[in-house]
Amino acid sequence: MGKSKSRANGDGDVFPRKNKAGKITSYRGAYVGPDGKRRYVSGKTKTDAREALAAARADAASGVVLDAGKLTVAEYLERWLSDCLGPLVSSGKMEHSTFVRYQGIVENHISPTIGRKKLKDLGRTEVRTLYSAKGKELSPRSVDYIHVTLQKALSQAMRDNLIPRNVATGERPRSSRKREEIMAFSSEQARALLSTAKGERNEALYIVALHTGLRQGELLGLKWADLDFAGRRLSVRRALKVKAHGLDFGPPKNNASRRSVPLSKTAVAALRAHRTRQNEERLRLGELWQDHDLVFPNRVGRPMDHGNLYYREYKPLLQQVELADEGFTFHSMRHTFATELFNQRKRPKIIQTLLGHSSITQTMDTYSHLLDEVDDDEIGGLDEVFG
Repeated sequence: MGKSKSRANGDGDVFPRKNKAGKITSYRGAYVGPDGKRRYVSGKTKTDAREALAAARADAASGVVLDAGKLTVAEYLERWLSDCLGPLVSSGKMEHSTFVRYQGIVENHISPTIGRKKLKDLGRTEVRTLYSAKGKELSPRSVDYIHVTLQKALSQAMRDNLIPRNVATGERPRSSRKREEIMAFSSEQARALLSTAKGERNEALYIVALHTGLRQGELLGLKWADLDFAGRRLSVRRALKVKAHGLDFGPPKNNASRRSVPLSKTAVAALRAHRTRQNEERLRLGELWQDHDLVFPNRVGRPMDHGNLYYREYKPLLQQVELADEGFTFHSMRHTFATELFNQRKRPKIIQTLLGHSSITQTMDTYSHLLDEVDDDEIGGLDEVFG
Protein backbone atom coordinates (compact mmCIF):
# COMPACT_ATOMS: atom_id res chain seq x y z
CA MET A 1 0.00 0.00 0.00
CA GLY A 2 1.15 3.51 -0.72
CA LYS A 3 1.59 6.11 1.95
CA SER A 4 -1.37 8.30 2.70
CA LYS A 5 -1.05 11.89 1.66
CA SER A 6 0.39 13.94 4.51
CA ARG A 7 -1.08 17.23 5.58
CA ALA A 8 0.82 20.49 5.58
CA ASN A 9 2.72 21.16 8.78
CA GLY A 10 0.43 22.83 11.29
CA ASP A 11 -2.72 22.01 9.32
CA GLY A 12 -3.67 18.56 10.58
CA ASP A 13 -6.66 17.16 12.48
CA VAL A 14 -7.20 17.40 16.23
CA PHE A 15 -5.32 15.16 18.64
CA PRO A 16 -6.01 14.12 22.24
CA ARG A 17 -4.35 15.59 25.32
CA LYS A 18 -3.82 13.19 28.21
CA ASN A 19 -3.06 13.53 31.89
CA LYS A 20 -0.38 11.60 33.77
CA ALA A 21 -2.68 8.64 34.14
CA GLY A 22 -3.10 8.43 30.40
CA LYS A 23 -6.72 9.60 30.45
CA ILE A 24 -7.86 11.92 27.65
CA THR A 25 -8.80 15.29 29.12
CA SER A 26 -9.34 17.34 25.95
CA TYR A 27 -8.52 17.64 22.27
CA ARG A 28 -6.29 20.12 20.55
CA GLY A 29 -5.92 21.28 16.96
CA ALA A 30 -3.26 23.32 15.21
CA TYR A 31 -3.44 25.73 12.30
CA VAL A 32 -1.28 28.38 10.70
CA GLY A 33 -2.51 31.95 11.07
CA PRO A 34 -2.33 34.64 8.39
CA ASP A 35 0.78 35.96 10.14
CA GLY A 36 2.54 32.63 9.51
CA LYS A 37 2.57 31.61 13.17
CA ARG A 38 1.46 28.20 14.36
CA ARG A 39 -1.61 28.51 16.62
CA TYR A 40 -3.77 26.15 18.64
CA VAL A 41 -7.40 25.70 19.64
CA SER A 42 -8.86 23.15 22.01
CA GLY A 43 -12.17 21.58 23.00
CA LYS A 44 -13.47 19.19 25.63
CA THR A 45 -14.55 16.69 22.98
CA LYS A 46 -13.14 15.85 19.57
CA THR A 47 -16.20 17.44 17.95
CA ASP A 48 -15.78 20.67 19.94
CA ALA A 49 -12.13 20.88 18.99
CA ARG A 50 -12.86 20.26 15.31
CA GLU A 51 -15.53 22.98 15.30
CA ALA A 52 -13.14 25.42 16.98
CA LEU A 53 -10.41 24.49 14.49
CA ALA A 54 -12.74 25.02 11.53
CA ALA A 55 -13.77 28.44 12.89
CA ALA A 56 -10.15 29.43 13.52
CA ARG A 57 -9.13 28.42 9.99
CA ALA A 58 -12.03 30.43 8.57
CA ASP A 59 -10.91 33.47 10.57
CA ALA A 60 -7.32 32.94 9.46
CA ALA A 61 -8.42 32.77 5.82
CA SER A 62 -10.07 36.17 6.19
CA GLY A 63 -7.04 37.63 7.94
CA VAL A 64 -8.35 37.56 11.51
CA VAL A 65 -5.86 36.63 14.22
CA LEU A 66 -7.15 35.85 17.72
CA ASP A 67 -4.42 34.77 20.10
CA ALA A 68 -6.47 33.77 23.13
CA GLY A 69 -3.35 33.36 25.20
CA LYS A 70 -2.28 36.99 24.87
CA LEU A 71 -5.61 38.70 24.15
CA THR A 72 -6.54 41.26 26.81
CA VAL A 73 -10.06 42.13 27.88
CA ALA A 74 -9.77 45.58 26.29
CA GLU A 75 -8.53 44.15 22.98
CA TYR A 76 -11.31 41.61 22.89
CA LEU A 77 -14.02 44.16 23.72
CA GLU A 78 -12.78 46.42 20.94
CA ARG A 79 -13.07 43.54 18.46
CA TRP A 80 -16.46 42.55 19.89
CA LEU A 81 -17.79 46.05 19.25
CA SER A 82 -16.47 46.24 15.68
CA ASP A 83 -16.86 42.62 14.53
CA CYS A 84 -20.02 41.52 16.39
CA LEU A 85 -22.11 44.60 17.10
CA GLY A 86 -21.00 46.67 14.11
CA PRO A 87 -22.58 44.32 11.55
CA LEU A 88 -25.84 44.32 13.56
CA VAL A 89 -26.04 48.10 13.22
CA SER A 90 -25.26 47.92 9.50
CA SER A 91 -28.01 45.37 8.93
CA GLY A 92 -30.56 47.35 10.94
CA LYS A 93 -30.82 44.73 13.69
CA MET A 94 -29.42 47.12 16.32
CA GLU A 95 -29.99 50.83 16.77
CA HIS A 96 -26.94 53.04 16.38
CA SER A 97 -27.78 54.66 19.71
CA THR A 98 -27.65 51.23 21.37
CA PHE A 99 -24.22 50.58 19.85
CA VAL A 100 -23.00 53.97 21.11
CA ARG A 101 -24.26 53.08 24.60
CA TYR A 102 -22.34 49.77 24.58
CA GLN A 103 -19.26 51.53 23.23
CA GLY A 104 -19.41 54.18 25.95
CA ILE A 105 -19.73 51.57 28.69
CA VAL A 106 -16.74 49.65 27.35
CA GLU A 107 -14.51 52.69 26.87
CA ASN A 108 -15.48 54.58 30.04
CA HIS A 109 -16.03 51.85 32.60
CA ILE A 110 -14.88 48.33 31.68
CA SER A 111 -11.63 48.76 29.73
CA PRO A 112 -10.09 51.37 32.07
CA THR A 113 -10.71 49.05 35.03
CA ILE A 114 -10.06 45.47 33.88
CA GLY A 115 -8.94 46.06 30.30
CA ARG A 116 -5.30 45.08 30.87
CA LYS A 117 -6.25 41.71 32.29
CA LYS A 118 -5.77 38.79 29.90
CA LEU A 119 -9.14 37.55 28.74
CA LYS A 120 -8.36 33.93 29.64
CA ASP A 121 -7.33 34.95 33.17
CA LEU A 122 -10.37 37.10 33.97
CA GLY A 123 -12.11 35.69 37.04
CA ARG A 124 -15.21 36.28 39.10
CA THR A 125 -13.20 38.16 41.71
CA GLU A 126 -12.24 40.88 39.22
CA VAL A 127 -15.84 41.11 37.99
CA ARG A 128 -17.19 41.52 41.52
CA THR A 129 -14.53 44.12 42.28
CA LEU A 130 -15.52 46.03 39.13
CA TYR A 131 -19.20 46.09 40.12
CA SER A 132 -18.38 47.06 43.69
CA ALA A 133 -16.17 49.96 42.64
CA LYS A 134 -18.68 51.25 40.11
CA GLY A 135 -21.47 50.91 42.65
CA LYS A 136 -19.78 53.57 44.78
CA GLU A 137 -19.89 56.18 42.03
CA LEU A 138 -22.81 55.19 39.78
CA SER A 139 -26.50 54.40 40.18
CA PRO A 140 -27.59 50.75 40.46
CA ARG A 141 -29.09 50.94 36.98
CA SER A 142 -25.78 52.15 35.51
CA VAL A 143 -23.98 49.21 37.11
CA ASP A 144 -26.68 46.96 35.64
CA TYR A 145 -25.79 48.26 32.19
CA ILE A 146 -22.10 47.52 32.80
CA HIS A 147 -23.00 43.98 33.85
CA VAL A 148 -25.23 43.40 30.82
CA THR A 149 -22.50 44.64 28.47
CA LEU A 150 -19.75 42.53 30.01
CA GLN A 151 -21.92 39.42 30.21
CA LYS A 152 -23.00 39.81 26.59
CA ALA A 153 -19.41 40.22 25.40
CA LEU A 154 -18.13 37.24 27.40
CA SER A 155 -20.96 35.07 26.09
CA GLN A 156 -19.69 35.76 22.59
CA ALA A 157 -16.15 34.95 23.70
CA MET A 158 -17.41 31.59 24.93
CA ARG A 159 -19.08 30.87 21.59
CA ASP A 160 -15.79 31.77 19.90
CA ASN A 161 -13.97 29.24 22.14
CA LEU A 162 -11.75 31.96 23.59
CA ILE A 163 -12.78 31.23 27.18
CA PRO A 164 -14.28 28.11 28.80
CA ARG A 165 -16.99 29.91 30.83
CA ASN A 166 -18.67 33.28 31.36
CA VAL A 167 -17.41 34.62 34.69
CA ALA A 168 -19.95 37.48 34.68
CA THR A 169 -22.96 35.15 34.73
CA GLY A 170 -24.74 35.24 38.08
CA GLU A 171 -22.56 37.96 39.56
CA ARG A 172 -25.37 40.50 39.65
CA PRO A 173 -28.66 38.64 40.25
CA ARG A 174 -31.83 40.62 39.57
CA SER A 175 -33.10 39.97 43.09
CA SER A 176 -30.23 42.03 44.53
CA ARG A 177 -31.12 45.16 42.60
CA LYS A 178 -33.38 47.93 43.76
CA ARG A 179 -36.04 49.16 41.40
CA GLU A 180 -35.21 52.62 40.16
CA GLU A 181 -37.87 55.15 41.01
CA ILE A 182 -40.04 56.29 38.12
CA MET A 183 -39.94 60.08 37.83
CA ALA A 184 -43.38 61.40 36.93
CA PHE A 185 -44.70 64.93 37.32
CA SER A 186 -47.47 65.59 39.79
CA SER A 187 -50.60 67.15 38.28
CA GLU A 188 -49.54 70.52 39.73
CA GLN A 189 -46.04 70.24 38.24
CA ALA A 190 -47.42 69.20 34.84
CA ARG A 191 -49.80 72.16 34.79
CA ALA A 192 -46.95 74.51 35.74
CA LEU A 193 -44.82 73.11 32.90
CA LEU A 194 -47.60 73.59 30.34
CA SER A 195 -48.37 77.07 31.66
CA THR A 196 -44.72 78.06 31.20
CA ALA A 197 -44.67 76.56 27.68
CA LYS A 198 -47.76 78.53 26.65
CA GLY A 199 -47.00 80.59 23.56
CA GLU A 200 -43.72 78.76 22.89
CA ARG A 201 -43.04 77.45 19.38
CA ASN A 202 -43.43 73.83 20.53
CA GLU A 203 -46.15 74.30 23.12
CA ALA A 204 -48.21 71.63 21.36
CA LEU A 205 -45.38 69.11 21.60
CA TYR A 206 -45.49 69.14 25.41
CA ILE A 207 -49.28 68.94 25.44
CA VAL A 208 -49.28 65.95 23.07
CA ALA A 209 -46.48 64.28 25.05
CA LEU A 210 -48.46 64.50 28.30
CA HIS A 211 -51.77 63.55 26.67
CA THR A 212 -50.51 60.55 24.63
CA GLY A 213 -47.38 59.19 26.31
CA LEU A 214 -45.47 59.06 23.02
CA ARG A 215 -41.71 58.56 23.19
CA GLN A 216 -39.49 61.47 22.13
CA GLY A 217 -38.47 59.80 18.86
CA GLU A 218 -42.11 59.03 18.07
CA LEU A 219 -43.10 62.66 18.60
CA LEU A 220 -40.27 63.91 16.39
CA GLY A 221 -41.16 61.36 13.69
CA LEU A 222 -44.86 62.30 13.68
CA LYS A 223 -46.22 63.62 10.37
CA TRP A 224 -49.42 65.54 9.64
CA ALA A 225 -50.58 62.58 7.55
CA ASP A 226 -50.55 60.49 10.75
CA LEU A 227 -53.22 62.68 12.35
CA ASP A 228 -56.97 62.18 12.09
CA PHE A 229 -58.55 65.29 13.56
CA ALA A 230 -62.09 64.17 12.79
CA GLY A 231 -61.60 60.82 14.51
CA ARG A 232 -59.36 62.39 17.19
CA ARG A 233 -56.56 59.84 16.78
CA LEU A 234 -52.94 59.69 15.72
CA SER A 235 -51.00 56.76 14.28
CA VAL A 236 -47.45 55.94 15.34
CA ARG A 237 -45.75 54.68 12.18
CA ARG A 238 -42.13 55.74 12.58
CA ALA A 239 -39.60 57.26 14.97
CA LEU A 240 -36.78 59.74 14.44
CA LYS A 241 -33.51 58.04 15.35
CA VAL A 242 -29.86 58.95 15.70
CA LYS A 243 -27.78 56.93 13.23
CA ALA A 244 -24.07 56.87 12.41
CA HIS A 245 -24.61 59.31 9.53
CA GLY A 246 -26.99 61.57 11.46
CA LEU A 247 -30.74 61.75 11.96
CA ASP A 248 -32.98 59.35 10.06
CA PHE A 249 -36.42 57.81 10.29
CA GLY A 250 -36.86 54.19 11.28
CA PRO A 251 -39.53 51.83 12.57
CA PRO A 252 -40.86 52.33 16.11
CA LYS A 253 -39.17 50.51 18.98
CA ASN A 254 -41.09 47.25 18.55
CA ASN A 255 -44.10 45.84 16.72
CA ALA A 256 -46.45 46.88 19.54
CA SER A 257 -45.19 50.45 19.18
CA ARG A 258 -46.98 50.69 15.83
CA ARG A 259 -50.26 51.81 17.29
CA SER A 260 -53.24 54.12 17.11
CA VAL A 261 -53.57 56.52 20.03
CA PRO A 262 -56.69 58.56 20.89
CA LEU A 263 -56.33 62.33 21.16
CA SER A 264 -57.94 64.38 23.90
CA LYS A 265 -59.86 67.53 22.99
CA THR A 266 -57.03 69.57 24.51
CA ALA A 267 -54.47 67.84 22.31
CA VAL A 268 -56.56 68.31 19.16
CA ALA A 269 -57.01 72.03 19.88
CA ALA A 270 -53.27 72.43 20.52
CA LEU A 271 -52.37 70.63 17.28
CA ARG A 272 -54.78 72.74 15.21
CA ALA A 273 -53.26 75.94 16.62
CA HIS A 274 -49.77 74.50 16.05
CA ARG A 275 -50.54 73.80 12.38
CA THR A 276 -51.74 77.37 11.86
CA ARG A 277 -48.56 78.69 13.51
CA GLN A 278 -46.42 76.35 11.40
CA ASN A 279 -48.09 77.44 8.15
CA GLU A 280 -47.31 81.07 9.02
CA GLU A 281 -43.72 80.11 9.73
CA ARG A 282 -43.45 78.30 6.39
CA LEU A 283 -44.80 81.32 4.49
CA ARG A 284 -42.30 83.63 6.20
CA LEU A 285 -39.34 81.42 5.28
CA GLY A 286 -40.44 80.77 1.69
CA GLU A 287 -37.85 78.69 -0.19
CA LEU A 288 -35.77 78.25 2.95
CA TRP A 289 -38.44 75.96 4.39
CA GLN A 290 -37.73 72.25 3.70
CA ASP A 291 -41.06 70.49 3.92
CA HIS A 292 -41.02 66.97 5.37
CA ASP A 293 -44.65 67.06 6.54
CA LEU A 294 -43.36 66.87 10.12
CA VAL A 295 -45.58 67.99 12.97
CA PHE A 296 -42.62 69.00 15.13
CA PRO A 297 -39.69 69.93 12.83
CA ASN A 298 -36.85 72.32 13.49
CA ARG A 299 -37.10 75.96 12.45
CA VAL A 300 -36.55 75.23 8.73
CA GLY A 301 -38.81 72.18 8.46
CA ARG A 302 -36.14 69.51 8.82
CA PRO A 303 -36.12 66.76 11.51
CA MET A 304 -35.39 68.22 14.95
CA ASP A 305 -32.32 66.97 16.79
CA HIS A 306 -33.20 65.20 20.05
CA GLY A 307 -30.42 66.93 21.94
CA ASN A 308 -31.34 70.39 20.70
CA LEU A 309 -34.94 69.87 21.79
CA TYR A 310 -33.89 68.72 25.22
CA TYR A 311 -31.13 71.20 26.03
CA ARG A 312 -32.34 74.30 24.18
CA GLU A 313 -36.07 74.06 24.83
CA TYR A 314 -37.20 71.46 27.34
CA LYS A 315 -34.52 71.92 30.02
CA PRO A 316 -34.95 75.73 30.08
CA LEU A 317 -38.67 75.13 30.73
CA LEU A 318 -37.80 72.90 33.68
CA GLN A 319 -35.51 75.61 34.99
CA GLN A 320 -38.24 78.21 34.77
CA VAL A 321 -40.59 76.10 36.91
CA GLU A 322 -37.67 75.20 39.24
CA LEU A 323 -37.74 71.47 38.40
CA ALA A 324 -34.40 71.18 36.59
CA ASP A 325 -32.66 69.62 39.61
CA GLU A 326 -35.41 67.16 40.52
CA GLY A 327 -34.27 64.36 38.20
CA PHE A 328 -36.97 64.80 35.55
CA THR A 329 -36.18 63.80 31.95
CA PHE A 330 -38.10 64.11 28.69
CA HIS A 331 -39.33 60.55 29.34
CA SER A 332 -40.93 61.82 32.56
CA MET A 333 -43.84 63.12 30.48
CA ARG A 334 -44.48 59.58 29.24
CA HIS A 335 -44.33 58.30 32.84
CA THR A 336 -46.75 61.04 33.87
CA PHE A 337 -49.26 59.93 31.23
CA ALA A 338 -49.04 56.30 32.39
CA THR A 339 -49.18 57.22 36.07
CA GLU A 340 -52.35 59.24 35.62
CA LEU A 341 -54.01 56.33 33.78
CA PHE A 342 -53.13 53.98 36.64
CA ASN A 343 -54.44 56.52 39.14
CA GLN A 344 -57.71 56.52 37.22
CA ARG A 345 -57.83 52.70 37.57
CA LYS A 346 -57.57 52.06 33.83
CA ARG A 347 -56.94 48.45 32.90
CA PRO A 348 -53.20 47.60 32.63
CA LYS A 349 -53.75 45.94 29.23
CA ILE A 350 -55.20 49.19 27.86
CA ILE A 351 -52.25 51.15 29.27
CA GLN A 352 -49.82 48.67 27.68
CA THR A 353 -51.47 49.20 24.29
CA LEU A 354 -51.42 52.99 24.58
CA LEU A 355 -47.75 53.02 25.61
CA GLY A 356 -46.72 50.55 22.90
CA HIS A 357 -45.03 48.18 25.34
CA SER A 358 -44.08 44.82 23.86
CA SER A 359 -45.69 42.90 26.74
CA ILE A 360 -47.94 43.41 29.74
CA THR A 361 -45.01 42.23 31.87
CA GLN A 362 -43.02 45.31 30.89
CA THR A 363 -45.90 47.58 31.85
CA MET A 364 -46.46 45.88 35.20
CA ASP A 365 -42.75 45.76 36.04
CA THR A 366 -42.43 49.48 35.32
CA TYR A 367 -45.53 50.68 37.14
CA SER A 368 -46.30 47.94 39.68
CA HIS A 369 -45.50 50.36 42.52
CA LEU A 370 -48.67 52.24 41.60
CA LEU A 371 -50.69 49.14 42.48
CA ASP A 372 -48.97 48.46 45.81
CA GLU A 373 -51.53 50.42 47.78
CA VAL A 374 -54.92 48.73 47.39
CA ASP A 375 -57.60 50.10 49.72
CA ASP A 376 -60.69 48.42 51.10
CA ASP A 377 -62.90 49.87 48.36
CA GLU A 378 -61.22 47.56 45.86
CA ILE A 379 -62.85 44.51 47.50
CA GLY A 380 -65.83 46.16 49.11
CA GLY A 381 -68.31 44.70 46.61
CA LEU A 382 -67.49 41.12 47.62
CA ASP A 383 -69.65 41.41 50.75
CA GLU A 384 -72.74 41.90 48.63
CA VAL A 385 -71.80 39.23 46.06
CA PHE A 386 -70.80 36.40 48.37
CA GLY A 387 -72.71 37.41 51.51
